[in-house]
Amino acid sequence: MDPVPALDEPLKKVLGPATAKVMAEHLGLHTVGDLLHHYPRRYEERGQLTHLADLPMDEHVTVVAQVADARLHTFASSRAPRGKGQRLEVTITDGSGRLQLVFFGAGVHKPHKELLPGTRAMFAGKVSVFNRRLQLAHPAYELLRGDAEETVETWAGALIPIYPATAKLESWKIGKALQTVLPSAQEAADPLPGPLREGRGLVTLPEALLKIHRPHTKADIEEARARLKWDEAFVLQVALARRRHADAQLPAVPRRPRPDGILAAFDGRLPFTLTEGQRKVSEEIFADLATDHPMHRLLQGEVGSGKTMVALRAMLAVVDAGGQAAMLAPTEVLAQQHHRSVIEMMGDLAQGGMLGGADDATKVVLLTGSMGAAARRQALLDLATGEAGIVIGTHALIEDKVQFHDLGLVVVDEQHRFGVEQRDALRGKGKQPPHLLVMTATPIPRTVAMTVFGDLETSVLDQLPAGRSPIASHVVPAADKPHFLARAWERVREEVEKGHQAYVVCPRIGDEEDGAKAKKKSPEDEAEKRPPLAVLDTAEQLARGPLAGLRVDVLHGRMPPDDKDAVMRRFAAGEVDVLVATTVIEVGVNVPNATAMVIMDADRFGVSQLHQLRGRVGRGSAPGLCLLVTEMPEASPARQRLNAVASTLDGFELSRIDLEQRREGDVLGQAQSGTRSSLRMLAVIDDEEVIAEAREEAARIVASDPDLERLPALRTALDALLDEEREQYLEKG
Repeated sequence: MDPVPALDEPLKKVLGPATAKVMAEHLGLHTVGDLLHHYPRRYEERGQLTHLADLPMDEHVTVVAQVADARLHTFASSRAPRGKGQRLEVTITDGSGRLQLVFFGAGVHKPHKELLPGTRAMFAGKVSVFNRRLQLAHPAYELLRGDAEETVETWAGALIPIYPATAKLESWKIGKALQTVLPSAQEAADPLPGPLREGRGLVTLPEALLKIHRPHTKADIEEARARLKWDEAFVLQVALARRRHADAQLPAVPRRPRPDGILAAFDGRLPFTLTEGQRKVSEEIFADLATDHPMHRLLQGEVGSGKTMVALRAMLAVVDAGGQAAMLAPTEVLAQQHHRSVIEMMGDLAQGGMLGGADDATKVVLLTGSMGAAARRQALLDLATGEAGIVIGTHALIEDKVQFHDLGLVVVDEQHRFGVEQRDALRGKGKQPPHLLVMTATPIPRTVAMTVFGDLETSVLDQLPAGRSPIASHVVPAADKPHFLARAWERVREEVEKGHQAYVVCPRIGDEEDGAKAKKKSPEDEAEKRPPLAVLDTAEQLARGPLAGLRVDVLHGRMPPDDKDAVMRRFAAGEVDVLVATTVIEVGVNVPNATAMVIMDADRFGVSQLHQLRGRVGRGSAPGLCLLVTEMPEASPARQRLNAVASTLDGFELSRIDLEQRREGDVLGQAQSGTRSSLRMLAVIDDEEVIAEAREEAARIVASDPDLERLPALRTALDALLDEEREQYLEKG
């Protein structure tokens, strides 16, 4: 008997170089173990036919169907001028619909002999439309004979696994390759500790791999899935639990506010009371700051829930304890905005060392890449001497030149905007690791928080401060109902007449050299053949047309920083009626008098982004209005997405919708980590219970055996998950 290949055996040794090359390049599969973990997407029942009625356009599909009829046509063409061209048209049916297959030229001979009426086969190809009918051109096919020459093994189960495939490698070829390596499943080391597996009634890993690839019944599939989901959730949670455990071993300076210090002075002057949520979250943060290992906390807050106030109180607590706090913002506009609002909130408590400063005052400095040399030198000096207790800046804070006297707390605003290395570089600025508070206004469903930010403790602010106004949102279908768009501009005028201001948001700036690039976005864009609307063109058209006579200005990311700041100041001061901008206003911009927002080509933005943008209005006492303008047809997925945004202000609900529409793999940020998502079976949204239980089990195991010395198979699984790139990604979040 042939020896069973080991799980780390390269596929080229087992399957041959050509197949192995396609698997490596197109599916990312390199070893026998990788292939065993390439699970079927779904299963066809032998007696049941796929619904041809539900075929998706432009996708690679595998169908099981019966040949209804086959005709060979001859025709004249440039290659075969004497009518010698041949085209074979085969119609297949499954009871729900019919589908045409076409073969041309020399490719007609084999199917002409084999695809006779009544023959059943699996067909794979890309669905296209010809003469208004769906067709597969030159599909690959595999006859389902069901006679003695078929091995009993393959067909007895009557469940045909359909694998995620590519045009270069059909599902059944992957199935055949799996048949070759399946005996190796017996060698799979089981990462789940025995008692945990038995306690939950889960099958062993070798059994799960056999049942997922060669199920005899639907119950086999369910058992295998339940087990493989647990593996993925558990191994990932162990990785995160070990990170939390390692972080808990790091030393940090405890930072406790003084009862009569700057925090007490600040709280005593607040003109309003904190919400219950703000008080509760602040207590969690103060408890973390008082410990002798670094805080790692994620603060999620709905747009406008008062996260900045919570972060400022945490920073003041650290200043009270003799340390410094740094707040990192993703853009200059936002850093300047935070700097202004912190100084406004603190009043003379922000004037340390200056005439008129309060007794407990500290200095609040701004540090961005575009500051003048003199201002920059002074800011650096204030940080190095400890004169400045609080610094707010962009990634300029991370540069080598920046030295802190005693960095005690790092607050990172809008975590998803920050690269992996940046958070770490700033952490390295402290004599001992500083405490870390990460803030995001993008609501993250609980399961994603447990999975992606699993090394951070999570606090949620879900109450809006008193006095916040509701925001009405409506979709404006500009193509179907142009008069709705005209009415939108009338509404903007009405708001301005009441003394308010408005934003108009566009996807593009408009000074790009090559507008063609903008067309290559999505199939929906392709259908339109129109580049997204641009700030510069839109501002000009509005100022000349529907908003003539109003003070219209523009703001975008390519403007010099001083110009950006000047525009924001004028807008905040009420000297601009309508600001036409790109998404630079998406996070943190706070102008309470702005009540209306019109988002052009709203279908070009993601759900969370639209929610963020909408949060810029309704920040004062007057109600907010957000109009989502689109030319997408009513039935399109883009319109459904916009309807969802218009129908709810609940960011957590929207983040769920957003997640369901994106591929699961995006959740684990493979864009940042450079690797394929490790989740093949686990669905982050649906498997909340499994993830929560796996998190508890992982914490228990890591607490008693942090190096997993007693669980070598779990260590091996962990090493496979945490190849270097992924380890770094998890480490740096």
